[in-house]
Amino acid sequence: MTDVNEKAGVSKSLFDIDGNPDIKRAFPIALQHLLAMIVGNTLPAIVLTGQLANTPHAISATDAVYLIQAGMFIAAIATFLQLYPVIKVGAKLPVIMGVSFAYIPVLTSIGIKYGIGAVYGAQLVGGVVAFIVGMNIKRIYKYFPPMVSGTVVLTIGLSLYSVALNYMAGGNGNPNQGDLVYWGVAFLTLAVTLICNMFGKGLIKLAAILIGIAVGYIASVFFGIVNFQNVGQAAWFTLPRLMPFKLEFPVDAVITMSVMFVVNSIQAVGDLSSTTAGGLGRVPTGDELEGGIKANGLASVIGSFIGGLPTATYSQNVGIVSLTKVVARKVFAITAALILVSGFMPKFGAVMLSVPQAVIGGATITVFAQITMSGMKLIMSDEMSSRNLTIVGLGIALGMGIVQLGDQALAQFPEWFKMVFTSSPVVLATLVVFVLNIVLPKKTLAEEEAERNAMDD
Repeated sequence: MTDVNEKAGVSKSLFDIDGNPDIKRAFPIALQHLLAMIVGNTLPAIVLTGQLANTPHAISATDAVYLIQAGMFIAAIATFLQLYPVIKVGAKLPVIMGVSFAYIPVLTSIGIKYGIGAVYGAQLVGGVVAFIVGMNIKRIYKYFPPMVSGTVVLTIGLSLYSVALNYMAGGNGNPNQGDLVYWGVAFLTLAVTLICNMFGKGLIKLAAILIGIAVGYIASVFFGIVNFQNVGQAAWFTLPRLMPFKLEFPVDAVITMSVMFVVNSIQAVGDLSSTTAGGLGRVPTGDELEGGIKANGLASVIGSFIGGLPTATYSQNVGIVSLTKVVARKVFAITAALILVSGFMPKFGAVMLSVPQAVIGGATITVFAQITMSGMKLIMSDEMSSRNLTIVGLGIALGMGIVQLGDQALAQFPEWFKMVFTSSPVVLATLVVFVLNIVLPKKTLAEEEAERNAMDD
């Protein structure tokens, strides 16, 4: 039912994209969206800084806290841009943006080899590539059917499992890694997350990961494995910093990141389509898809200058839209404002950074599992002909297999090749399925069955 302000003639409905519902009705749903995204938005920065620890490119505790803050800044900026487009940059759809897990394998491989400056330099170029993809999305989308994009998502999920399990054991570089206290806390976090997700309802189900981390954190305090030093030293308020890190542009890092931005742009089409289908009962227009991808590219470019990692549409928030049917942009603007406020508070980032890696591992293993199964679901939505099974199988086999090889097996290849194709399984898997899908002749299940019948005859 549409609620309309009689004097102004303005809809006050939660279910009208241009509705202006009162704060009492809008705030609870805005809070749901915040709870759904806030952990995912902070964890990529935590994982990246954790992977860089004990390497020549490790960053200071202060900079690690700032990465979390910058992630909140850029999530808010990107969300506002999607809600209220500027010069056709933005989808004008009810979506929440945030720092993406999908980039973690590439971010860590670049960071470990070249340092944090190369991460942001490659991100800058990748954001420009995404903007260009957005301008041409209507022409190139046909080359990325669900089978191709699903293989990429599946490979991303598989590549993150070792990260989560190392975290559950206490984290790489931890002299006490493997102690039972870390495994115990990790499985406690995992158990609470699963219980809340499977048996909880409403906000409890929605905030399952957040509740799991909270319980794991309390247990970690009890076992004495939490370091509060950075929390005490962190300021209460700060502003975004311009160019917190010197940008660097290694060619292999730029190529690798650019490929990921192209893939992520195609994935954004799926999220935007799910949003319009679930919340508005229609498919997105070409202008909405173009504006949404261009906004994501621009946000990532801005992020490279203030220290925010690459952004993406958040599927969990798309799920809330489909469930509640609430599409009023005012609700999402409230969420974006709450995200922005968190970005001004270093204490928030310091608290998140004080969470032991075992707790992070116990919580993120479920996220990585969901990413993997989402990829599998995408693949299965396409026709599983022998041709398609071969393409998917080869992509995963070559992508996952090449990162397992020792140094000697790849010693004859140039450094740029190893960086682009062996630092993360995602790039090689993407290229394999993309090229094979174009080169190999299309055959449906019916055509393959007809071929078999012809051989019998």
